[in-house]
Order: sequence, then structure tokens, then C-alpha cells
Amino acid sequence: MTHTVQPETAPAAPADTTPHLWTRLRLVEERVRRAVELRRAVDPDPDDPYRGQYLTPEAAARVLDGPHGSGLPALAPDAPRPGSPLDVLATRFALEPLDVDLLLVALAPDLDARFERLYGYLNDDLTRRRPTVGLALELCGRAGVAAARFRLSPTAPLVAGGLLEVTEPERPPLSRVLAVPDRVTAHLLGDTSPDPRLADVLAAATDDPAVEPAELVRAVAAAGSGTRHVHLRARGGDPAGLAAAALHACGPTPLALDAAALAPHARALPELVRAVAREARLTGAGVLLGPLEELPDQPDERARVLRTLCTVLRGIPLFTYGTSGWEPAWAAATPVTLTVAAPTPERHATRWRHALERAAGEHGAAGDTDALARSVSAHRLDAGQLRRAADTAVRTAALDGRPLSPDDLRAAVRAQNGAGLARLARRVEPAVGWDDLVLPAPTHRRLRELAVRARHRDQVLGQWGMRPGGGRGRGVIALFAGSSGTGKTMSAEVVAADLGMDLYVVDLSTVVDKYVGETEKNLERIFTEASAVNAVLLFDEADAIFGKRSEVKDAHDKHANMESAYLLQRMESFDGIAILTTNLRANLDEAFTRRLDVVADFPVPDATQRLALWERCLGERLPRAGDLDLAFCADRFELAGGSIRACAVTAAYFAAASGEPLTMGQVVTAVAQEYRKLGRLVLESEFGPYLGQITEV
Repeated sequence: MTHTVQPETAPAAPADTTPHLWTRLRLVEERVRRAVELRRAVDPDPDDPYRGQYLTPEAAARVLDGPHGSGLPALAPDAPRPGSPLDVLATRFALEPLDVDLLLVALAPDLDARFERLYGYLNDDLTRRRPTVGLALELCGRAGVAAARFRLSPTAPLVAGGLLEVTEPERPPLSRVLAVPDRVTAHLLGDTSPDPRLADVLAAATDDPAVEPAELVRAVAAAGSGTRHVHLRARGGDPAGLAAAALHACGPTPLALDAAALAPHARALPELVRAVAREARLTGAGVLLGPLEELPDQPDERARVLRTLCTVLRGIPLFTYGTSGWEPAWAAATPVTLTVAAPTPERHATRWRHALERAAGEHGAAGDTDALARSVSAHRLDAGQLRRAADTAVRTAALDGRPLSPDDLRAAVRAQNGAGLARLARRVEPAVGWDDLVLPAPTHRRLRELAVRARHRDQVLGQWGMRPGGGRGRGVIALFAGSSGTGKTMSAEVVAADLGMDLYVVDLSTVVDKYVGETEKNLERIFTEASAVNAVLLFDEADAIFGKRSEVKDAHDKHANMESAYLLQRMESFDGIAILTTNLRANLDEAFTRRLDVVADFPVPDATQRLALWERCLGERLPRAGDLDLAFCADRFELAGGSIRACAVTAAYFAAASGEPLTMGQVVTAVAQEYRKLGRLVLESEFGPYLGQITEV
């Protein structure tokens, strides 16, 4: 059995490993060789096949009568070679020379299987093939030094940093086994892959290509001072991109944690955070966490997560970000807080150009990136949504084998909208344009002004600060007032199409609630979701919820006034685009009117506009008979655009049923039906010679 304990010649270091590491392991092997020789010198039967499984009386006497200590001199100081992975690791984890020696003793079985058998022999237990605390101290020449044991305590750098695990806690301290985690072993061998346990919580970290140099310098300086914790308060900018750029300036690729992905790991959070801290120290990286709004909603749970994170990551560069400020209860030390302002139009265009060029490099040419960036200038996307939209648009165009168009980009942007608002409002994908509108010139100008305001609001309200005051949003709110059927809803759809956005029509049945406070909650959800998506929000028949406040005579009046007061405050802080429509403008509260950016009146069309509406509604594909007189219809029938459209559709059905081109008799019959629907009389003074052509249906 002698061959089971005799050390063999160490194999040559593989070409792909760190030479200095193998040199240090040879020193460990020499210590093991010496320890084996000393053990065999006092062992009367070293070849006993049952050695390590029992203790003879003679062996017990030798243990009692033997000297204290191992008989091995302390290791001479041998610092890791400067610049080697072992040297960098010792610096980052603040290890002393003894710590490095203990780590190498524990690491040896992971790199050379011979050490397993040798450690089993030295442990006098063939089943314990890793070094115990006592054996490790013995091999380092510190077996008799009680203070050396504290280098393996839970608060010591080796254990606290996650470089070494002391297992089997039920055993006496010196009999506990030392093990090196696989991630540490892999790192020392040159593997840069993160700990597999972090796969579910790590996210990509991408620098903001349009970051301001002064903003970056300030963030880097904040990360290098004090607790090294910086909180970025987002005000429309790209806090994750700024943090990634700052951490890249400080070291390697940062570790970006997905806040939403941490929630399912609440029970294993301390262990997970320790793995993050170890990974950050191993690679010299900083940590990025956000947005904090994605953490658990419960205040106590969110505070627990952040306290654990800040405590374990103390001393490591840490960036957190979110839309709110940092609360003192979240950590013992308050971080430096920096505000990330909304980007200027130039910076926003730079982000689009960078994202499009990056996507084009993978999937195909992107075309004129400047023009494409201008086509989506009204859209507000975070950095991740912007990159995904650019990638989707480029891939869609490449799949069809054609250049990228603004419509591709707008469709990709709309695809980034979440489903939250769709649960609260009806989504309408715009299918009309400016040419489909028949409106007076002043109304048309108001609509164009609304589109201009929506497209340039970040520059005017943000960059130029034209809406000062705390809590004021950067939203654009318009009122469309006019009789039913005059084109208010269609105009909202045209504005949304011009901006490349979807239109969401708020269903009042999902908003108004008989219980006190519920209506306000429903509206808050709508406003919050609308601010987060690129869409135009339409409140049809808005006077139902934006009505005038009245004198308080009972609890109902008080509750109604509270709803109005809430809406007044919420409109001030709204960041989206909203359109209110009403048939009764006089019923709106004057305080709402003051907060409107654009007011467009929709009058009943005159004869010229009605003729254009008849032509537009009947279209070019519907066959027409020779007796069709649309000028007569426009002159005699005072109908709004919605009613003209209804008449045109009804007449088209009559023509389809007859199998003949559309006749004047079918048109006046459709008009007569519309009159009856509206409660109006069918008079000869209006229908003239065509009164007799009306067919009862």
C-alpha cells in the first residue's frame, strides 16, 4: 500500500493555465511530501489497509504522548508574482500571505487528483479527501498558533469574500473541511464566465452613446468616493447607460442586475448577493441595479432587499437607479444622488443613429439614419426599448429585401408598448392621414400645432424649461369641441398617425366607479400607463369626468369635486399626449381649460365641405349612375361628416343589393333613413324633386 501515499512527480503545467499558479502549487506539494514523511516516520504500520478506519491503543498512546505542533516550519513568505491572477485576487480581497497559502492548500485537490489521496492519508480518514482546518494550518506551519485559526473565521477575508468555504459546521473547528468554490477555481484558471447562479438575474449593460462628458466625469467621481454607492434619479434620461459608461471607465464590464428578476429569489437573496459581490471582486467590476421600481412593492420587502445588497456590496462601486429618490431606510449609509435629465433632441437622435447603425451591422443597411431618427423624434423610449425597436425595424426591412423606412421604425416603436394600457383603454391603430380630413382651415391649423407640440415637447419644455415649477409634466393636452359627427375622433386618429403612434380610446365604463376613490384610482392607472407608452390618449365625451365643480350641498357633491380636483392635479404632472373631446364645451370646468395646450373647434361643415365629404365617403371604386347629383346633396342636406359617412355606406349597400351602379334614388333613401334616425323631418323643401324617389325600406 506504500504506493498510495508516495507523492509522484508533478505533471507539467498545461499550456492554457497560469504558470505562476502551478509554481505555487508545487510548493504546496513539497509541504505535503514533508508532512507525509513525518507521518510515516512515526507510523508503525503505514501499509495497513485498514489505516484511517480505526485507532489502535498504541496509536492512541502516541497521540497522547506526542509533541504539540506539526513539526513543519512556517512557510517562508512567498508573495504571488505581481500582476498574476493570484496577485490580483489577493489585492482585491485584501488577503495576507497566510490567506494565500491556505487558499492554495484547499485548491490543490481541484487541480491535481493526487492531493485527494494524500489528504485522506494525512487526515487519517480515507473518506475525507479535502484538507481540514487543522491539516491546512499544519501544512502552512501554523498548527500551534491559535491566532491563525481566525484567518478562517466567518468574518475573515477568505470566508467573507466567498473564496473559501468551511464545511461540516457540526464538527469541531479544527476538523471542519475546507473547499474552494468552483467559480474561484475557474477564475484562477482564466475563466471569465460569471457564476451560473447569477444567470437568471444578470442583464446586459450597454453604455449610453450620447452621454455628456461632464455628466460622466461626475458619475465616475461619485463612484470613487465615500461608500462608492451612487443613486441615479431618472428624469427621462438613460440612467442605466450612464452608470454602465461610468463603471466601464472604472474597470471591466459591469455586473448589471435585473431588479425584476431578483423578486423570485427573495429567500436565497443573501447567498445570491454574496455571489454577486464575489464576482464583482474577482473581475474588478462594479454593480448596477435598477430600476428600483421593479423590486417588490411592499416597502419592508424592498428595504430588506436593498439593505442586504448595500451591506454585502460595501466597498464595491454600486449604481442604483429609478424614477424616485433614495429613501434613508434602504441602507445605513445614504448614497450620492445624481439626477439624469431628459436628453436633448440632438442626444436622442444620436442614440437612434447609434442603435440603427449597430443593427445594420448585423442585419443589413439602415439607410439615412438622420432622417429615420427624425421620423421618431416624438417618441419617448428608454435605452432598451430604443435598441430593440431599431433591431426589429432593420430585421423587418432586411427580411423583405428593401431599405428601412420610417413606417418600419414607427411600427417597431409601437411594438414596444406594453399591454398595461390596452387593458384599460381600446387600442386603435391609425389608418387615416391628413388627406382624409375635411375641416376648416383654422381647425386644420390647430391639429398641425398639436402634432408640432407633441414632436418638440422635450426640447421646448425640457431643454428650454418653458414650463417651470416642481411637479409639472411634459405632456401635451388638447380639447376637440364640436357637435357629434364633425370629425373629432377621426382627427385624433390622424394626429396619432402623423406621430407614428397608436390611439388609445378610454372607455368610461372602465373608469367611473360608484365607490368613493375608485374612479381616481382607475384614472391614475390610465395616466401612469399612458406616460410609459408612445401613444395618444383619447378621452371621448370628456365632459362626463372633466365637468364643472359645483357648490357642495351633500356628500355626492363633495366626492364629485374631489374627482375634479384630482384630475386638475394629475393633468399638471402628465407626461404623455392626451386629447379630450366634448359635444358640450360649456360643461367643462374653466380650470381644465386653462391647462389645455390646444383647443380645436369642429363646426358643422358648410356646403363646400359637405360636397368634399360626399366625394370622399363614396370613394372612387363604387360605380355611380349618371343621375347622381352630389352637389344637390351637399347643398340641401345639412349633415355632419359622420352622418354623411353613414348615408354613403347605407347607399352602397342598396347599390350592392341591386347589382347596378349607385343611383340618386338610393342616396336620398339613405339620407331619409338618417333623418329619421336623427329625429328630423323629411321635407319637400329639402329633398325637392327627389322626394318621390325615396323608397321605403
